[in-house]
Amino acid sequence: MPVLPVRLRAPVQPGKPDPANANATLEAIERAVALAKTGEIAGFATNPIQKKTLQDAGFRHPGHTEFLAELAGGIDVAMMLACPELRVVPATIHLSLAQALGALDPAVIVRAGRIAAAGLKALFGIARPRLAVAALNPHAGEQGTMGDEETRIIAPAIATLRKEGIDVRGPAPADTLFHPAARETYDAAICMYHDQALIPIKTIDFSGGVNVTLGLPFVRTSPDHGTALDIAGTGRADPASLLAALAMADDMARRRKT
Repeated sequence: MPVLPVRLRAPVQPGKPDPANANATLEAIERAVALAKTGEIAGFATNPIQKKTLQDAGFRHPGHTEFLAELAGGIDVAMMLACPELRVVPATIHLSLAQALGALDPAVIVRAGRIAAAGLKALFGIARPRLAVAALNPHAGEQGTMGDEETRIIAPAIATLRKEGIDVRGPAPADTLFHPAARETYDAAICMYHDQALIPIKTIDFSGGVNVTLGLPFVRTSPDHGTALDIAGTGRADPASLLAALAMADDMARRRKT
């Protein structure tokens, strides 16, 4: 495996990220994107980044996904978390719960559904993707007694996606959307906020989940976990999710060429 060195400005101490090395982290990501855009590589898998450390050094993006979208030319992307048993796409990503609720509107959900359907075709080889859309409120709002977002925001988005020929259903109560029988009825679930998507997939397959950025002109995957600074340097880290990310990147890159 080729190794392309990136020089660090400060010595590395396991579990103690240094903002002085933030530029090296960003350089590694930028170099990977540049190689992918020129076709020298078919895709890449990124490791988790310590967002707070990067932001302390001036990084202005909430995370990898938004940074990669900018490097690719400001294109529309979506984050998918995938494992063999489940794929989920959060309509809103790196926002507080209060901010996510404020940002949720039909256009946001339609955007996630479009990108998810296209990604399932291009990267996973699914000719006619089936999407399920999670409700926001308990019991899908219970006919408006627990919130009206289902009828006011989510249902119009589903109607738009159906008009575009996408096989989509919902809004479905989130507490009944992720059991085995329900998962057999769709290829990906569109969720309303970060934890609604990530809790079920990490419960089902914590070690094998993969983060996929849909919409990019190249393949990008990542482990579905963070930096785990508390165990850095102890030899106790589990590489399973990174191995799964590498394997999925390889699989999608080969499929994308055909």
